[in-house]
Amino acid sequence: MSDLSRMLAARSIAVVGASARAGSFGERLAIEALRSSGAPQVHLINPSYDEVQGRACLPSLADISSPVDLVVLGVPDRLIPEHLAQAQALGAGGAVVYGSAVGQGDAIRVAAGAMPVCGAGCMGFANVSHDLRALGYLERPHFTPGGIALITHSGSMFSALLRTHRRLEFSFAVSSGQELVTTTGDYLEWILDQPETRVVGLFLETIRNGPLLRAGLARAAAQDIPVVALTVGRSDTGRAMVTAHSGAIAGDDAAWEALFATYGVHRCQDVEEFVDSLELFSIGRRLTRSSGSARRGIATVHDSGAQRVWMADVAADEGVPFAEFGSETRKRLAEQLDEGLLVTNPLDVWGRGSDTETLFTECLQAVADDPAVDVVALAVDLVEEFDGDLSYPSAVLTTAATTEKPVVVISHVAAAVHQPVAARLRAGGIPVLEGARSGLRAVGHLRDHASRVVDPSIAVRHAEDLVKQATGRRTGGAREADASLVTTTGRRTGGARGTGEARWVDAAGSLAVLAEYGITVVPTVGVRSADEAVAAATEVGFPVVVKTDEPGIEHRAAAGGVHLGLGDEVALRAAYDDLMQTCGPAAAVQPQLAGTGAEIALGVLLDPSVGHILIAAVGGSRIEEMAQRVLALAPLSLNDAEEVVRRWASLTGLAAPAGFAEALVGVSNLVEAFAGDLKALDINPLLSIGDSLVAVDALIQLSR
Repeated sequence: MSDLSRMLAARSIAVVGASARAGSFGERLAIEALRSSGAPQVHLINPSYDEVQGRACLPSLADISSPVDLVVLGVPDRLIPEHLAQAQALGAGGAVVYGSAVGQGDAIRVAAGAMPVCGAGCMGFANVSHDLRALGYLERPHFTPGGIALITHSGSMFSALLRTHRRLEFSFAVSSGQELVTTTGDYLEWILDQPETRVVGLFLETIRNGPLLRAGLARAAAQDIPVVALTVGRSDTGRAMVTAHSGAIAGDDAAWEALFATYGVHRCQDVEEFVDSLELFSIGRRLTRSSGSARRGIATVHDSGAQRVWMADVAADEGVPFAEFGSETRKRLAEQLDEGLLVTNPLDVWGRGSDTETLFTECLQAVADDPAVDVVALAVDLVEEFDGDLSYPSAVLTTAATTEKPVVVISHVAAAVHQPVAARLRAGGIPVLEGARSGLRAVGHLRDHASRVVDPSIAVRHAEDLVKQATGRRTGGAREADASLVTTTGRRTGGARGTGEARWVDAAGSLAVLAEYGITVVPTVGVRSADEAVAAATEVGFPVVVKTDEPGIEHRAAAGGVHLGLGDEVALRAAYDDLMQTCGPAAAVQPQLAGTGAEIALGVLLDPSVGHILIAAVGGSRIEEMAQRVLALAPLSLNDAEEVVRRWASLTGLAAPAGFAEALVGVSNLVEAFAGDLKALDINPLLSIGDSLVAVDALIQLSR
């Protein structure tokens, strides 16, 4: 995609279909374009009029004698390709297609050529910092510029966020619609080059051009720009393509989850959380990165005992920790509280209600001064006070002036927030978060952003590689990796079997490939007869395990395909005969191992939208029952892998065994080497034995 600056920061606009008819789409386009002080040249085009909005109207684009940066099309869908071709021939910097253009996607892409196109099926865009409007409807006459850059697939969400009573001040906002030409990744790349961008908001229905989107998110992480996202719908993880357990526990949302986890995107559950998070990141203070942040927490000050308990319940649900007050803080608070009120966090300070402003100011400042507190919140409903009392806003503004920590207000009842008072607080840089749950989750995002450590050089290099991938220049060495796999095939080490598009690599071959990427594996010999099984057992040493290795059997144990603890030849022959009758002749023989620690499962899925998804889960026979897993995208650096391990330990409550992160990096390197040839991978379990992790079973599926 070419640079978007000519389109998104246009100095000249051509409005095709401008109209003098009151209330028409063409009239609205013309009005909004003429409001754009950032584009001093506006050309109105319609052969039916000599004049529109008091301005001369030209018959066609061909009649424009000067260069045009942006063409907006208010024409019937059937005429869109024709006018796009004219715009492209004119050398325009970009165009906006508002109509749905059903069935014309290919024609639009051909007509556009290399020219960027916003749409189809969109509301257009507003570059607030540049005072440029390419909108297909009438919007408020003036926007206050700020630091939020918004990309939304939904036109309704686009207009709602531009018109909210909240202090959402945009630098740029685009309703990108169907993204037939220009995608979210393209817009994100441009947004991150703009110095005014403070936070990015994404409201997305699907992933288009996954590599370019990944590249943009990697850049945002490197530039320490928070990305807040809300998605609708589910991504196709290709369950039919996956092996054994990985697909069952990944879920239909795997692509979004892995994408956002990999790049530290702050994913929201609903619109309220999305709006609270955008407001918090855009006008509120940031937390400084601190190695001790994990031991710190928030503090909330209330005027209700019941709401204090409710806040504690919600925070527990959402995993937002409360700080433990230090002795000095407890002493200061005890001096302020009425008898019978407890010095706890969350803190209820309401007693007789006398001198409210002094009471709340002193208590807020006391908790703000506590080293264990990283975010201070006044958690009150901020209702309209009919006696004119302004104690709450005054107390919180005074506190914010005496500390550098983030200070916020969290309301329990959004509908009761008195907007004039909220506007006063927001003007003073105090976010007013309109919901206990959404507000706490937003604060959680603020804390998470401060604790995430990103190596900018790695992220930028990763972004550059992904851009190359998005433009068709393949990276990695799939052909060499496939040749390496071929050298491991054969009866004694295993091989790849299958017909059609997919090939299954048997256990011995799969484990041999893992060993090439630094993962310790159990010795494994592929066999196809009882005599071969006995010879293999003699080689690896009794007692042994014999398991089916027939292709397509994903759950070996469930199929009766695993026999453990075989101590002699007689037991082994009986077990093999059972396997042959139950599953078929192909089997694998391994020495019996005993683990001493956690069992881990690692999996890989190839998602068509984002690439290879890595899955780290609790391993063993209960993997699907427990379904405790974390997701990430390949490739992983060691730092990335250590973050996955931290998330895994936090989720499962288990101690992460030594070598876990290194095993993840090994799998990631394998994924990069095989590139598009690797369809899926399943390792279950990785067994903790002493200081080592040993892969006991593995299954690789190749795409050809």
